[in-house]
Amino acid sequence: MSGPQCCQNPPTLSPSTGVGSVVELGGLKSYVTGSANSNLAILLVSDVFGYESPNLRKIADKVAASGYYVVVPDFLYGDPYVPDSKPFGDWIQAHGTDKGFEDAKSIIAALKSKGISSIGAAGYCWGGKVVVQLAWSGYIQAAVLLHPSFVNVDDIKEVNAPIAILGAEIDKMYPPELIKQFEEILSSKPKVESFVKIFPGVCHGWSVRYSVEDGKAVQSAEEAYQDMLNWFTKFVK
Repeated sequence: MSGPQCCQNPPTLSPSTGVGSVVELGGLKSYVTGSANSNLAILLVSDVFGYESPNLRKIADKVAASGYYVVVPDFLYGDPYVPDSKPFGDWIQAHGTDKGFEDAKSIIAALKSKGISSIGAAGYCWGGKVVVQLAWSGYIQAAVLLHPSFVNVDDIKEVNAPIAILGAEIDKMYPPELIKQFEEILSSKPKVESFVKIFPGVCHGWSVRYSVEDGKAVQSAEEAYQDMLNWFTKFVK
């Protein structure tokens, strides 16, 4: 499921944002940041606005400062969604999450070939579906979904990796009722560690599509970032 909230507050994209660099990894252009000597990696999967989002790269740099090698691939192949340029339905049909999942497996294989031994993945909106698929079959050691889109109950039932789900109180497509349903499913899987949290007063996309000039928005996004980092610190080691 997706809706208009998936396309609200689009970022101003900038390929020069961040302290990292863009390299080719697993056949995809990827923003990479952090020590290449680390054996711990975090994969960040963007929303529909892609890997050049300044806030997303800022998050990547912060995660890297905690000792991880962080990768933000261009799963959208240089074609992020541009509001009003074409119907969103047409764009999403050409940018399916299943292709993102297959590409993510190539990224993970490339990371492992570099000596990475433990990998966590976080997905924002569109990226949430990619990450939940990675959490099915042992591709990653931990998953975080931030205001996910396209994720359904059956997806959650298949999760086998530790997973955190961070939802928004004001989310028409993924309201708290649905997030709590996900929580109930995960609670019935005692072998899968999980953490579910609904952030009050925020809308879908709040953790990455916020205005840096809005102090309250920044504070909520920082709280989501800290929850994500805490989850990775616990399981990606």
